[in-house]
Amino acid sequence: MKKWITFDLDGTLMQNPFVGHVFPEIERRILLEDKLLENIVDQLVLEHETRLKDGRTADAYDWDDIVLQYLKANGLQTSIHVEEILKGVCVEPNIYLLEDSVCEVLDELKQLGFSLAVVTNGFTKYQLPVMDVLQLTEHFDLIVTPQEVGYAKPDKRVYGSILELGEIHAHVGDRIDHDVISANAIGVRSIWICRYLSDSLKELEPDERKGLPEIYDIAWRKLERETKKRVESLPAEAVPKEVIWSLSELPSVISK
Repeated sequence: MKKWITFDLDGTLMQNPFVGHVFPEIERRILLEDKLLENIVDQLVLEHETRLKDGRTADAYDWDDIVLQYLKANGLQTSIHVEEILKGVCVEPNIYLLEDSVCEVLDELKQLGFSLAVVTNGFTKYQLPVMDVLQLTEHFDLIVTPQEVGYAKPDKRVYGSILELGEIHAHVGDRIDHDVISANAIGVRSIWICRYLSDSLKELEPDERKGLPEIYDIAWRKLERETKKRVESLPAEAVPKEVIWSLSELPSVISK
């Protein structure tokens, strides 16, 4: 039976160009037709959030459809293809690996006998071009996105196709609401990567961070920012099993 380690992409392994380049270009093209429109990107994000609240987790990440519905609602004739815009800006330094050692760590995990999969909420048509440029694609055995499976994290069904192929040993991600909660929901070892730990926390071994009030508090506040809701306390399902601040810590954590 294969043993898998699954990874989130954005904020975990790489930086995509949406915020800095794709959204501004969408806005620029819309304003060419109607310069009086305001808060364009905010309206697109609001539709994304509305779809999430309605349980349409996969549709919430279909930015081509979100933009198309915005154009129709505002009576615009402009034709905008988000995938085409992304490919046009998909070059460094618009995109980059979050750590120089990313590919080295992935190779090390493969040498330990693990199969590697991406589990991302970004559609394949938006993620694969970035992965290809950053030479990430070749390191993964499987790429799972809502575009194919019809689900997005935190819906635990997003992991179904991988579980059919073996056992998921761990899931690594930077979000509490998507990554930690979804991994915990299927009984998988949730490994939260938090690069902004204090120096004193970074100096500790990963095992020494477990259960620390400081870690609990950081995760709690992160969940509030992600959900944009007041959370009275960090729920049990949102507590990560491991906390790392760099991917370089991952092989030693996985080996234990």
